[in-house]
Amino acid sequence: MIWAVFAAHMAARLAYVGYVWVGLTRQQSDGWWTRRWGIEGGFARFRRGASLVMTLDAVSFVAACLVAWGTLPAIVPRVVGVVIGVALVLLGVGTKLWAAATLGGKAYYWYNFFTPAAPVARVSAGPYRYLKNPMYTVGYLQTYGFALISGSLAGLIASVCDQAAILVFHWRVESAHFNRVTRRAA
Repeated sequence: MIWAVFAAHMAARLAYVGYVWVGLTRQQSDGWWTRRWGIEGGFARFRRGASLVMTLDAVSFVAACLVAWGTLPAIVPRVVGVVIGVALVLLGVGTKLWAAATLGGKAYYWYNFFTPAAPVARVSAGPYRYLKNPMYTVGYLQTYGFALISGSLAGLIASVCDQAAILVFHWRVESAHFNRVTRRAA
């Protein structure tokens, strides 16, 4: 049962990263969304789909942790693991919320892929003053924290896989887009 739920989460992560990767790559290459529905309409449709797969991903992660509750080998006393887990959740969620508030709702959902003529500049406010990518680095600590709180081996493995997947997406899609847009502007 545990590994079936874990596999379902991996499928949800693949759906999330895959949908966003393919959707943004298609938009970048041939304006797939905006050609059909315009800038705002295309972005709204993409955002609805992205929100749906993001939610599915989050719910399936929590399910994987809950189903595998207590399966993580006890390396430290349980109370220490829970305290560390709570600290990681607070730090990760706080960083992600701070970064999202700094970027704004449209940037959080990759709006700059839908308006390629708009100037794109690196953000240097909020947590971006200290970290190049707070969303996908420190902003993922809550997944590790929840895995520790639940004592879930499947949750800990999922955390590593999830963060690796989103970092690959960042390097291959977001960074490549940013580099293309800044080269064109130069």
